[in-house]
Amino acid sequence: MVTKERIGQIAVVLAACVTVWAADQAKREFKYSAGPKARLSILNEYGQISVKPSTTNQVIVIAAPYSDKVQVEGTQNDNRIALQSRLLDGATQVTGRVDYEVEVPSDTSVTLHSFDGPIHAEQLEGDVTVECDTAVVELRDLAGGHVHVNTLDGPVTLTNINNGHVEITSVGGDVTLNSVTGPFVEVTSAKGRINYSGDFGYTGNYKLTSHTGDIEAVVPAYASFDVSAKSVRGDVQNDFPLTGRQQTATPSTFERGRSFVGTAGKAASSVIIRTFSGKIRLKRR
Repeated sequence: MVTKERIGQIAVVLAACVTVWAADQAKREFKYSAGPKARLSILNEYGQISVKPSTTNQVIVIAAPYSDKVQVEGTQNDNRIALQSRLLDGATQVTGRVDYEVEVPSDTSVTLHSFDGPIHAEQLEGDVTVECDTAVVELRDLAGGHVHVNTLDGPVTLTNINNGHVEITSVGGDVTLNSVTGPFVEVTSAKGRINYSGDFGYTGNYKLTSHTGDIEAVVPAYASFDVSAKSVRGDVQNDFPLTGRQQTATPSTFERGRSFVGTAGKAASSVIIRTFSGKIRLKRR
């Protein structure tokens, strides 16, 4: 005997299948010839955005709307390309969704706006800017560009970012940095956790700040950096033998158990870690 619960489950599955089929049928392809260092912006209220490098000088976008309640519009002005998902009357988070699959020349700078994402970009050399609310943001294998991410509560993960100028601002989302190096790396969060795993590069300035969130940095023993860490109300833990400034710090400035300051190795990079009530952990891998 088929129960009402089972009928409801079947209905949900069928509705999902119909939605996916409709999106596949409504796919649109946009192609633009791009010059060196082109600029691409995508404004998408609902749905994923995925950006990868192309093997040509073209920007290729495949947009998949989930219903006729949303329209995709594309324009090009010289070397600037813009796409937008325009919601029509009656559009919801489901019917207003558009998924974007994008290929761009690797030196293209991209600006991606989304409410709930997810957003993914990889193997690019231009600037990458992400503005979102709750979207899951994943950026990997970027080199040489500026990386800016502004989010409310969405988690942010950066992996293998080389020689980048990185600025991450989050209200409540956790931020994870894996092998992220560059001349300037700054993460600011109100209540999200910040996790850094890497070697802090060789000549960079790193600043990790959270108001109530915990901050953890896992660093190899060979890393060289100058560090100043302080939590006003939270505990701190340091696994590195520090020299130099640590010996001259006064109790009024760096309270024992809630702060540490000093040099590991040759102090190639500057590292500042601050939180008001979160915990700080500097761990040696």
